Amino acid sequence: MRKVLTIAGSDCSGGAGIQADLKTMLANGVYGMSVITSLTAQNTTGVMAISNVEPIFLLQQLDAVFSDITPDAVKIGMVPSEELIEVIADRLKFYGIKNIVADPVMVATSGADLSNQKSVRALVREILPVSTVVTPNIPEAEVLADIKIFSREDMREAAKRIYAQCGCSVLIKGGHRESDSDDLLYHQGEFYNLEERRVDNPNTHGTGCTLSSAIACNLAKGMTLPESVRRAKKYITGAIGAGLDVGKGRGPLDHGYDIKTEYKH
Repeated sequence: MRKVLTIAGSDCSGGAGIQADLKTMLANGVYGMSVITSLTAQNTTGVMAISNVEPIFLLQQLDAVFSDITPDAVKIGMVPSEELIEVIADRLKFYGIKNIVADPVMVATSGADLSNQKSVRALVREILPVSTVVTPNIPEAEVLADIKIFSREDMREAAKRIYAQCGCSVLIKGGHRESDSDDLLYHQGEFYNLEERRVDNPNTHGTGCTLSSAIACNLAKGMTLPESVRRAKKYITGAIGAGLDVGKGRGPLDHGYDIKTEYKH
């Protein structure tokens, strides 16, 4: 059985982060492993609190996995600090890990900031140059490419700019587009337009995590990057189409307390 590692944050509600990654890996028939960068208190409505792991503990998790079970692919999601990014990059290089899918998680679907400028710069400097592909959505691609994206041509320009900075293939996800949800892959100097039906479903919490994990699963199985992305795109479209409406849509504030003060001790 092929083995895939997710390095990401934990989502206690189960819809995103390592929980979504591991579910995706199971559904795609690979052996999933996880290294946690951060604990979050969140649900489908938003992120209430974040507690990052210490760099030494992140290092210990990575060494525990890499020294025993070498993954066939790695997905990297939420890494909220420069120090944690540097630890991950060091261990990836030390163990010579291949098939790395970097999902630059900067903002949650709910709008909560999950990174800062230092961590974004460290991601570009340390992680992306050793990655196989980076999978930003349109707002994230705007940050990485330092341009505004309004059209398909803008997506192409952003992809080329990100590639010029980092040297890895670029998949810009089109879920934020209003007219369609087409993704754009820039790989080895060629553009691939990935079309799938747009699904009208508000339950998109964790879709970015799921897509990047599915790509990693396919790479672990020996597929080319374009084929890995195509299959992952079909998988996530099916998942959105069959998405369960499990949440009540209520955040902690609806229960009569302010989470910023209730848990300050």
